[in-house]
Amino acid sequence: MSQHKLLVVDAHQDLAYNAVTLGRDYRRSALETRAREKSERAQAENGNCMIGLPELLAGRVAIVFGTIFTMPAHRAMFRRDIVYGDAQTAHTQGMAQLDVYHRWADEESQIALVGSLADLDAVLATWQTRASPADARQVGIVPLIEGADPIREPAELELWVERGVRIVGPSWAGSRYAGGTGEPGPLTDLGHELLALMPELGVGLDLSHMAERAALQALERFEGVLMASHSNPQALVPGDRHLSDALIRGIAEREGVIGIVPFNMFLRAGWRPGDRKEQVTLTDVVRAIDYVCQRVGNADHVALGTDFDGGFGSESTPAEIDTVADLSKIATALDEHGFEREHVAAIMGGNWLRLLRRLLA
Repeated sequence: MSQHKLLVVDAHQDLAYNAVTLGRDYRRSALETRAREKSERAQAENGNCMIGLPELLAGRVAIVFGTIFTMPAHRAMFRRDIVYGDAQTAHTQGMAQLDVYHRWADEESQIALVGSLADLDAVLATWQTRASPADARQVGIVPLIEGADPIREPAELELWVERGVRIVGPSWAGSRYAGGTGEPGPLTDLGHELLALMPELGVGLDLSHMAERAALQALERFEGVLMASHSNPQALVPGDRHLSDALIRGIAEREGVIGIVPFNMFLRAGWRPGDRKEQVTLTDVVRAIDYVCQRVGNADHVALGTDFDGGFGSESTPAEIDTVADLSKIATALDEHGFEREHVAAIMGGNWLRLLRRLLA
C-alpha cells in the first residue's frame, strides 16, 4: 500500500475548546477560517488555523481524539472570561464543549462520535472500500478530557461516560486530582479514587501533562488502558512537559502508546515562537519518533498526537506542514529514513487503533 493511502489517527485536537472560545467551526476549511480570522484575536491567540473537516478528509485522518479542555484561572494565558476557579465552573465549561461534539455529529454526516467498537468499525468502513464515495467518508471523534477538574467528584465520571467520554487526563496544570505541567506533585486522594473507577467504566488514562511523580504512581497502580496522547521525549527537549525515559519505557511495558507532537518547540530545543518555521523539518519529527522506538525496542508504542490549534498554528510547525492534511508527509519521511512499511502504518494510525480496540472492547 502506498503511504498516501494509509489511514491517520491524531490523538489530540482541541476542537471544542476553540469552537467555544474562538468561534472556530471546524466543519469549515482551515483556509476559510484563516481568511475569516485575519487581524482578529483568534489568530493572535492560536496562530494560523490548521484544522478543518475538508483537510481532515483530504489527509485521510479517520479518527481524532477531541479534547474537552478547561483552563484554570491561575494559569490563564489570554482572556480571563474563559477560565475556571472552581469545579462547578470547570464542569459547566466542559459540558458545553461536549455539547459541541454532539451537535457536530448530529448536524454533519461526515462527523461521528466514537464510543464503542461498533462506532469505530462504522467509521473505518467508510474508508475501506473503493466503491465508497468521498463524501461518505467520516471522521470519528473520541472525546478526551484534558485536565479532570470538570469532573466535580470521581463518582460523576459515570455521567461523562454516558455522554461519550472515553479517555481522561487527570492534569493539564496541577488539578484536584494530580500534579501537572509546571506544578509538580503526586496523585491526590481524589486522583487515586478517580483512577480506581476509570477501568470499571472503560475509561482510558492519558498521562500527558501529568507530573512525573503522579504519572509514575499511575503506571504502578492504574489497571486499565493507558497512553500519553501528546508528549515528546524529554531527552530531546528538556522540561517537565515531556516524557522521561522511565515514563516512555513504563508506557510501553503497559502496552500504551505515545503521541508525538509536531510542534517546533517540542521538537528542537531552543526554538521559540517567532523563529522561522523552516528551522525545524520532518527530520526532527522522525527523530522524536525514532527516539521512542529505540528506547522500547520496537515501533509498537509511538504514534501521532498533533495538538494542532492547541495554542499554536502553522507558523510553529515543521517546514513541510501547513495544515492537518499534510500529516501524510510524515509517512513519507519515515519511509525515507528507513522505517519498514508496516511500522509506518502502525505509527500513522495502526498503534492507536489497536489501543482503541482494547479500550472499547
